[in-house]
Amino acid sequence: MTTDHAPETDTMEDHAAESVPRKFQSSIVVGARLVSSGAASALVSAGNTGAAMAASLFYIGRLPGVDRPAIAIPLPTRTGFCLVLDAGANAEVRPEHLVQFARMGRIYAQSVYGIREPRVGLLNVGEEPTKGTRVAQEAHALLSASPGLGFIGNVEGKDVPSGVADVVVCDGFVGNIVLKFAEGVSAAIFDIFKQDVFTGWRGALAGLLLRPALRAVKARLDYAEYGGAPLLGVKGVVIIAHGRSDRRAICNAIKAAAEAAAREVPARIAGAFAATTKECEARA
Repeated sequence: MTTDHAPETDTMEDHAAESVPRKFQSSIVVGARLVSSGAASALVSAGNTGAAMAASLFYIGRLPGVDRPAIAIPLPTRTGFCLVLDAGANAEVRPEHLVQFARMGRIYAQSVYGIREPRVGLLNVGEEPTKGTRVAQEAHALLSASPGLGFIGNVEGKDVPSGVADVVVCDGFVGNIVLKFAEGVSAAIFDIFKQDVFTGWRGALAGLLLRPALRAVKARLDYAEYGGAPLLGVKGVVIIAHGRSDRRAICNAIKAAAEAAAREVPARIAGAFAATTKECEARA
């Protein structure tokens, strides 16, 4: 194993557009350049998310046909995981961007999670096609008209943890709120159990009996279990880890990166977008 020295740091206070070109020897930039040159198979970062995205775009580059790379976050459901994207890369999107998110998320779910036919949903305030903003309505029409996406229609916030969809697309503003809300609810639930349920001798006894089940539930809800979120749409594997990541989270983020690299996720996304472009040209 080799080590490349990176003496500079992109802090959480740095503006990505300014720090990435200026801090050429930061760990994020060095990592992105190693991926771009082929010296590394993936970049894993728990640092400044904006800097990781900017370095990925500047040094690794977007895949052909991808307008906006997206952060895809796996959220726990009753049956497994639901991939939500975008989770923070794009606060504002156009309808066609949501179609691209759906295509990338579907390929990731197939490649990494082994889901043969992922169900894709559009996060909205209601199930009807006419619900939501103009962007949501137009995106619904485009998704419905796109063959091979497995689009099941609009899904509401309550549907995400129920597992009705394997991939849920939305803009990064909404997606990041969903992510942070889910993290907050998980923490609050366990705090409530500690404060209000496991008190007194009866609560202590209940806690002892329920400990194995609660540990299993906590493991499913813990962000450290999945390690990080892939930045889909760039020419290499990039995993964005949580800023509070501990050793276990970083280890799992590295595992996620290794799996995405082994399954050649960027190449599969590129192939799918190239095939879609050919289909559009043939119909034109």
